[in-house]
Amino acid sequence: MGTPVFAVPSLDALVQAGLTPIAVVTGPDRKRGRGQVLSPTPVKKAAIRHGIKQVLQPEDVREESFADEISALNPDIIVVVAFRILPETVFATSRLGTFNLHGSLLPRYRGAAPINHAIMSGDSETGVTTFFLQKKVDTGNVIMQRSMSISENETAGEVHDRMMLLGADVVVETVKQILNESVTPYAQDDSMASGAPKIFRDDCQIDFSMNAAHVHNQIRGLSPSPGAFSFLDGNQIKIFRTRRTLGTGEPGEVVKADESLVIACREGALEVVELQQAGKQRMKVADFLRGSRVNVGQKFQSN
Repeated sequence: MGTPVFAVPSLDALVQAGLTPIAVVTGPDRKRGRGQVLSPTPVKKAAIRHGIKQVLQPEDVREESFADEISALNPDIIVVVAFRILPETVFATSRLGTFNLHGSLLPRYRGAAPINHAIMSGDSETGVTTFFLQKKVDTGNVIMQRSMSISENETAGEVHDRMMLLGADVVVETVKQILNESVTPYAQDDSMASGAPKIFRDDCQIDFSMNAAHVHNQIRGLSPSPGAFSFLDGNQIKIFRTRRTLGTGEPGEVVKADESLVIACREGALEVVELQQAGKQRMKVADFLRGSRVNVGQKFQSN
């Protein structure tokens, strides 16, 4: 069970390991892109590519009919990677258990946006966890964990792309261990838990009155989507990539705007590397400076 690109390597890896699922569950076809063309999910595309004939696309996983469909498959294991929250009537139908791949080292960062929150918190390490589902989200017994580093300037998108490959390996190994009855799951330590709730617009507004490390982590933790933003002369600017640098000024003040764009924070400063003006394409700062009048002393600020 899965929907976005993050889940595709796990499906690919299962097939390559000779563990092709008897069925795939994913989201409904939706209108996507500028042309709003009705399109399948990335996981459905992968299932078709692998010749998996049974593809279920429930509108509501809580419907009794969906639980009946899953039960009729008589599954040994249900694998969940980036899908919706399942009711017990669904995840309890598998003979050997239902497990989820989560993008953090649980119990840290339980919730919908673990990659984003790990980077925004300035962590230098994250990882993946497989765990057996239970009623309370992201709290089930851990099966396997594997860690990975986060570099100082790495964005959420870059961590996501590395993590989905790491996660695919862990999914295959988890399935093998369950089938071999060699798993030794253990309970999570709830006292060590932290949350990773869904990202909202307010989380994306940049506050340059924070120190440069905090703002840098916020920007890369929200890149490429949904994107951290600020306003210059009332115009929204999304900032996708920065580097910490030297510079002093009032928070949000432009302290350099010739070949590079440097913005002061409460402590330290940031050199902007990539940004996007409203209604335009994402671009390198050099291109932005050639086409825009930005002067030292101007301020990036909240709207």
